[in-house]
Amino acid sequence: MLTELGLPLSVGLIASVIAEFGLAPRPRQLWRRPLKAVCLHLGSWLLLFTLLLLLTRRPWFTLVAVLGFQLFLMVVNNVKYRSLKEPFLLQDFEYFWDMLKHPRLYIPFFGWWRTLLSSVGAIAVVTAGLALEPALDDTTLVAFWAAAAALLLLAAALLGYGLSLVVSGSYHPVSDFKRLGQVAFFWIYARALLRSAAIDTRSSPFLQAAKAVAPEALPNLVVVQSESFFDPRSLSPLIKDSLLENYDRVVSQAFSHGRLDVPAWGANTVRTECGFLTGLPPAALGIHAFNPYRYLAKNSVPNLASHLRARGYRTICIHPYTASFYLRDKVLPRLGFDQFIDIAHFTAAQKQGQYTGDAAVADKVTELLEGALADPAAKPLFIFVITMENHGPLHLEKPDPRVVEQFCHQPLPAGCEDLAVYLGHIRSADLMLAQLTETLSQGSREGVLCWYGDHLPIMPKVYSAMQEVDGRTQYLIWRSRSASAQPQQQDLSVDQLAAQFIGQGFPE
Repeated sequence: MLTELGLPLSVGLIASVIAEFGLAPRPRQLWRRPLKAVCLHLGSWLLLFTLLLLLTRRPWFTLVAVLGFQLFLMVVNNVKYRSLKEPFLLQDFEYFWDMLKHPRLYIPFFGWWRTLLSSVGAIAVVTAGLALEPALDDTTLVAFWAAAAALLLLAAALLGYGLSLVVSGSYHPVSDFKRLGQVAFFWIYARALLRSAAIDTRSSPFLQAAKAVAPEALPNLVVVQSESFFDPRSLSPLIKDSLLENYDRVVSQAFSHGRLDVPAWGANTVRTECGFLTGLPPAALGIHAFNPYRYLAKNSVPNLASHLRARGYRTICIHPYTASFYLRDKVLPRLGFDQFIDIAHFTAAQKQGQYTGDAAVADKVTELLEGALADPAAKPLFIFVITMENHGPLHLEKPDPRVVEQFCHQPLPAGCEDLAVYLGHIRSADLMLAQLTETLSQGSREGVLCWYGDHLPIMPKVYSAMQEVDGRTQYLIWRSRSASAQPQQQDLSVDQLAAQFIGQGFPE
């Protein structure tokens, strides 16, 4: 039995260590990590190997299967890191289920061919392994069970010791991943989730009760979280200023504008969304910062929507996508939204590219505002908009040469097709901004608009060919009744933005 199991087990453990050299970012060598992190790696491999061995009684097949799973996680991790500058997290495992429900959002980044080959390869390995390697002989059954029990005890001892590892509670994925390695990184974040306490709301700007204000004196409030919005003119002088002419005009009239630090790159919109609505920085969210809506679906925290509803507002969220995505159908009512207008309120004819266009969303906001302005008894509105038009994958769309001709001084370099697609969608955002400011300027009630980007678009080839970016987006806060003589340029983080918005929307 030592001969039957010892060789594949030794080969597997060595191969699992070597495989980590292919990870991005690359972790420290095994001997430079904390001993407890090493124990977590070895204990996990032993546990998976032994459990699968008990099912199949085929040591070499088990070796290939466990290594195959490790290599699959490595590929997924590297794809994510290349696109989002963040390693694959424990919380990301639930996205495999989302990928089945919303394949267009995820599989194109992994690659349709890579997905197909991985699926076919897994089936082929299982079929061939079970057919080619015979199960261990029944005459060695007692020895087999004894060896398996010993391996399980060893794995449990290694994991038990490794899980006593203490790490900082700051949760910086890249540095944690490099220091601990992928396997220990998963374990430590899993332990943090299991032990996690309530979100720390002491820094919330919405802890104090809302001040009483006469309803007629309250302005209509519109916030637009514009998908992947940033100023692409900073990438290259090839892009004409006219691309965002309405944005430039509104900024010149705004009370506040500037660069915005957001806790996401390329995706994970809810991190930015949560930061704005709750006013809480990632440090206050702790381990929940990576998918805060999983926590907020079951727990209430002070936030902007409930604060405004207490002031007498009718609170509405508009997001032209599936209501259950990111659990928004559970989170938004808990946050204090009276109504959630999702994809069911839009038609396929309103798509612009892959998703519902900004023009259709702007029309929906206009309809709500005009309806409220026409009714003297209507409550003031707080409308929180989460757009979708500019959501990737951009490479699934064909660039419109007319867009490049209209908004670029000359053709874009090779490899910048995603940018050409992006320019067309960002122009739609600019037109939406013009429509909203015009609508808010009408009627007897003042209007206040906050506009910001949730994260940068995924365009790694473009950034490499033109200019690397720092991850910040843009924001502005504008009021309809009086333009600021000197707009205040102030860089903020997204968790500071709602307080800034309220402060300028309700001047003392």
